[in-house]
Amino acid sequence: MRSRPSASFRERRTQPTRQDAPQFRAGDRLGVVSDSHGLLRPQVTALLHGVRAIIHAGDVGKISVLEQLESIAPVYAVRGNVDLVPPCSDLPERLVLHAGGRRILVTHILEDADVTGFDLVVCGHSHVPKISAIGSTCCLNPGSIGPRRFRLPVSMGYITVTPQETLVPELRTVEIA
Repeated sequence: MRSRPSASFRERRTQPTRQDAPQFRAGDRLGVVSDSHGLLRPQVTALLHGVRAIIHAGDVGKISVLEQLESIAPVYAVRGNVDLVPPCSDLPERLVLHAGGRRILVTHILEDADVTGFDLVVCGHSHVPKISAIGSTCCLNPGSIGPRRFRLPVSMGYITVTPQETLVPELRTVEIA
C-alpha cells in the first residue's frame, strides 16, 4: 500500500499561502532542492537530516519524492513545468515563506517571477546550481537532485537564518558513485 503524506503536507499543498505558515527563526537551517524528476537519492536524504524544513523548487516528478522528504522535515514545494498530472500538478506555482523579518519567494522558473519585495528567491528549472542577485534580491538555484543532465553536477542547497536574521544561501554538490 502506498504511504500517504502527513496531514500538514496535504494542507500545505492545498493552502500554500496560509497566514499561519511557519516563521523560520535565527539558527534555523533549511534544505533546498529542485528538479528531482521523480528521483530521490539516499545521498540527498542523508544531507537533509537535521534541517528545520525542506524547500522543493519544482519539477518534483513523483509525489513519492515529497512523501519521502516529509519523513525528514516539513516540506514546502511548488510545481514545475514537468509536473503536469495530479497530484504534482496540484502543487502551487509559487510560495511565500518568512524567515525572521525576511521574505522568501519559492518558484520554479526565475524568469517568470516578480521578485520585487523579496529578500531571497528560490528557483529551479535550469539544473545549474547558482547564487546570484537581481537588484537587491538574492537568488538561489540549488541545481538538480534528479537524473544528471549534460555535465552538470547533482546539487542542492541550504539557507541559514543568522542571529541577525539575514539569510545565508549555500550550494552543496552531492557526491554520487
